[in-house]
Amino acid sequence: MKTDEHLCPFGLKTLELLERKGYRVDDHTLDSREAIEAFKEEAGVDTTPQVYIGERRVGGYEEVREYLGMSVPGEKEISYQPVIAIFATSLLIGLAVSWTASDTLVSGRMLEYAIAAAMTLLGLQKLQDIENFSTMFLNYDLLAQRHVRYGYVYPFAETLAGVLMLAGAWIWLAAPLALFIGTVGAVSVFKAVYIDKRELKCACVGGNSNVPLGFVSLTENLVMIFMGLWMPLKALVL
Repeated sequence: MKTDEHLCPFGLKTLELLERKGYRVDDHTLDSREAIEAFKEEAGVDTTPQVYIGERRVGGYEEVREYLGMSVPGEKEISYQPVIAIFATSLLIGLAVSWTASDTLVSGRMLEYAIAAAMTLLGLQKLQDIENFSTMFLNYDLLAQRHVRYGYVYPFAETLAGVLMLAGAWIWLAAPLALFIGTVGAVSVFKAVYIDKRELKCACVGGNSNVPLGFVSLTENLVMIFMGLWMPLKALVL
């Protein structure tokens, strides 16, 4: 579909995919609502694009990927990609801040920067859709199940603690926040996964994720506990 109002993204992705795989494509664009409806009726289909390879109708973008032996994205497919992206970006932020602050990539605070950045980015993921996050969070968080409003407060607390730790400021506030939410979260995840043996989705990267609850969420909370203990200890003792 290529009209004044709409350029079909799946059509462009399908065209690029076929050309990348070495196919010679005879592209027929539908440039009006009349042409679109006429094609659908003639071909007996409900959507576009539609790909024909030889005399065979393969279908749309996902059907083409399946035909080519490629993975087909699905809403219910388990994926760790969001977590990997956040942690990898956090590490890069830690290295960048370390370079700016100390003129060296690996400084004494590089790991602190990276962890604080991860907390901030994870909090931001939750803040994008607090309603969905709080709903998923209620499936396993023990404090949220007793006080529903805690599910709405949590993303703000995590983000604030991450930002303050990244700046090295107001540790008297950031450390208790991280320690509290990290401890409650770790206990909740451990009970749900390792004691109750429940198979749930993790709300750690927001309310629409397909990351399974378990090691990733437990690690997030244990890291917050570490930061909640380490930052004031470093300030008072080291």
